[in-house]
Amino acid sequence: MAASESSLTRTASTCAPETAHGSHVFKIDGYSLHRGFGVGKFIQSATFAVGGYDWCLRFYPDGNREDSNGWVSVFLDLKTENTEVRVLYDMWLVDQTRAAPLPQPYARPNPSERDLSVFDTRDNAAASWGFTKFRRKSELGEWIVDDFLGIQCNLTVIKFKEAQVEEVETNAVVQVPPSDPFDNLSSLLEATEGADVSFNVKHEVFSAHKIILAMRSAVFRAEFYGPMRDEQRRNITVEDMQPAAFRGLLHFIYKDLLPPMDELNDEEYEEMLRHFLVAADRYAMERMKLMCESKLCEVLCADTVATTLALADQHHCSQLKDACIEFMNSSNIIGDVVASKGYEQLKRECPTIIADIWEKAAKSRKI
Repeated sequence: MAASESSLTRTASTCAPETAHGSHVFKIDGYSLHRGFGVGKFIQSATFAVGGYDWCLRFYPDGNREDSNGWVSVFLDLKTENTEVRVLYDMWLVDQTRAAPLPQPYARPNPSERDLSVFDTRDNAAASWGFTKFRRKSELGEWIVDDFLGIQCNLTVIKFKEAQVEEVETNAVVQVPPSDPFDNLSSLLEATEGADVSFNVKHEVFSAHKIILAMRSAVFRAEFYGPMRDEQRRNITVEDMQPAAFRGLLHFIYKDLLPPMDELNDEEYEEMLRHFLVAADRYAMERMKLMCESKLCEVLCADTVATTLALADQHHCSQLKDACIEFMNSSNIIGDVVASKGYEQLKRECPTIIADIWEKAAKSRKI
């Protein structure tokens, strides 16, 4: 009789809460008109939804209680009835000295700094949480600009789920690693063995592999394997490009990631992204180009937005171009933009863009 086959049964379960994140900015225009409003009296934001629940902010210009008369109070209210919700939240005044004050980037409330709050509309006493002594009224001056005050609330809604068990019966215990083509390619980036082409960029030499470059870039594919190729050519001089930009291009080709730029300051970081975008466009690296566009959108500011807009127009970056124009028209910064050096370059090199800016600004005012 044949021996019976043995099998290994493995089970696992995971308990992981679902989270939903949201941010709301409550803008109070004509703040001075609300002074002397009275203790316990509040103004309320519009209702907004996060995590499938409805919320609003309540602002008390003279505090919500007698002992908070010298303070302003802010509370987050759960509007959805007959429910219980666990939430991490944080609130702060919006810094209007920034070039683009509203809204500030989303930052998830830190569980190590904020206690989890339970909102329960089955018990009215627990339907609202916030800060009775949010800020002294005497300290609000620096936050009020043109009689305007902004309050931002970031919140994370937490839903707990029961752990689920899955059982899999198998006769083979073989761990198969995930596919890692770029891990394999990246090991070749610094290796000179097997390299069959070199690039001279302002006297700095980079070694590479033709087949990998051609696999990732249509421009390299045409240069190395197209009908006009020179099969004997092994040394290529790259004009009009900085070595750091070409190094970043190779890094992306081999790793599908932009190189780390942690050591750069804000100005250097933004400038390097522009160089990467130009290199990506030159060698038809569309994913790299879009990644640079996305990161440039995150660092738009009044001093450099005109320079970025000119770059977007010259290299046909429609999404970045629209983001620049929207930024210029949605914030009270146009005076700073016009005074920047980049604006003079924009007028000189891309005169038609100026018409687009004012046309979209006129349309937004009508809306």
